[in-house]
Amino acid sequence: MLARVLGVGAAVPERRVANREIEQRVDTNDEWIRTRTGIRERHVLGQSERLLDVVEIAARRALESSRVDAAELDAIIVGTVSGEYAFPAMACELQAALGIDGTAAFDVSAACSGFLYALSTANAHVKAGDFGTVLVVGADALTTMTDWTDRRTCVLFGDGAGALVLRRAEGERGVLASATHASGSMRDLLYVRVGPRGGFDATSARSPQACIQMRGPELFRWAVRRMRDVALEALERAGLAPADVDLVVPHQANLRIIKAVAESLDLPLEKIFVNVETYGNTSAASVPIALDEAVRTGRLREGDVALLVACGGGLTWAGAAVRW
Repeated sequence: MLARVLGVGAAVPERRVANREIEQRVDTNDEWIRTRTGIRERHVLGQSERLLDVVEIAARRALESSRVDAAELDAIIVGTVSGEYAFPAMACELQAALGIDGTAAFDVSAACSGFLYALSTANAHVKAGDFGTVLVVGADALTTMTDWTDRRTCVLFGDGAGALVLRRAEGERGVLASATHASGSMRDLLYVRVGPRGGFDATSARSPQACIQMRGPELFRWAVRRMRDVALEALERAGLAPADVDLVVPHQANLRIIKAVAESLDLPLEKIFVNVETYGNTSAASVPIALDEAVRTGRLREGDVALLVACGGGLTWAGAAVRW
């Protein structure tokens, strides 16, 4: 028995911020941003918009594409570091928004690796027989944690949510294997302290101490190495090799990291799904948003082997091999 992916869905805020708009905030320009990150624009939460609103849309789209009613869910697992509350979990809020009650609902905190941590957790519960049908969500709003005067970080992030539905099923399709790791000793490479949150359109600036802090060059080297290693580990656990992969769906951190990971796995860019240009780094949402687009555009089809890989603050890294 495997945890089969029945369908996917994604959503992003309506507010778009192009590189030209960021030029008006900090000493940067569109060419510099695109050359170093591959990002052209990103979506950000508006002043009166909640991340939960975006999450609910993504969840409902995943349920619709799966032909599953919310009442059929046994659990909701959300990978996020962007909840409005210390508690309850965003998963509990989503449960209420979907109009259901009594299902298990909890969050997983692993920053940009959050969705793959949530997927691995859901897969384990499904295979153990604890849950039959699970809604797995990745959602973040890192623009609310961004110092919009820091040109090293403010060009990178966007907001959004993605979701998929897993169901226990016989056959060869489903989550074949996953791997998750962390290194708390490396936490100072990427972190943000708890504090009041703002946003791109906020009327007052946040304290830099409550914003994302990142040591970019060191993080770049670490991310490429760890994403390569965990990708190979997930494939080995599934009894596969890189050549067996039809499509790699990586965390959309920036284009240079994605290309470096592809090179380290000796895979052509044609096998790598990239949409960082349009969304930026949406943290835990990036892999499911990319999965949704890959399915809608025909890049990922039934029977294909997808390799999912991510890294994030913690530091965390994770990978999964899925037969679609």
